[in-house]
Formats: sequence, C-alpha cells, structure tokens
Amino acid sequence: MVLEILKKEFAVCKVENLDGVDLKKDYTFIAKTDEELSLVCPIEDVPENKLESDTSWKCFRVQGPLEFSLIGIIADISKVLAENAIGLFVISTYNTDYVLIKSENMNSAKICLENAGYDFTK
Repeated sequence: MVLEILKKEFAVCKVENLDGVDLKKDYTFIAKTDEELSLVCPIEDVPENKLESDTSWKCFRVQGPLEFSLIGIIADISKVLAENAIGLFVISTYNTDYVLIKSENMNSAKICLENAGYDFTK
C-alpha cells in the first residue's frame, strides 16, 4: 500500500455555517450531523466564522482509487499508529482515505508505517 504525504497543514473546525467556506478549494471536507457542522481544510482556508478549531495537522492519503471491496485498510493503519501512541483523524472519500496526524507526530507516524510495510511516495 502506497501513502502520500500532502504538503499542506490542516485545521479541523466546527463552524456555524458555510459562509466563507470556498467549496472550490482543494482539500475542503465538510460533515454535517444533527449536532454539528464540521470542516477540515488547509489552515489558510479556515473561515472567520469558526466556532472552534484545532490546527497543526498534517495529512497523508492512501493512493487510490480504492475499491469498496477492500477491507481493513484504515483498521491496519490505525492499529500501527495506536501501538505507537499516535492519534489520528480519518476522512474517507469515494476514491480513497485521508489520515490526519498532528504535525509534531508525522515523522514518527511515517517511520512506524514504513516499518509496518507501507511505502510513501517521494
């Protein structure tokens, strides 16, 4: 399995509404439930109307597209990181999965995953 570290730094936010969110920008992820409206985006794209935010996340994606019949990809990545006390935040899209790691832990996460057999793009 090949993973690619994205160059941007991300924020995980709770927002009041979508005012100020540019849905044409790359790496803009939105989730809405009956309790909240969440936004994950590059730090430079965080809207002013955020209610809360947690910054300094780096991200890698599983090179895809991945077929829906594939099982256990995130479970295995999560297991490797959990065994090394590294937290994660996962976003899945139609084509693939994105794993956010706190910036200060990305180098350790990369080493742990490489030791577990994952390859990273150069």
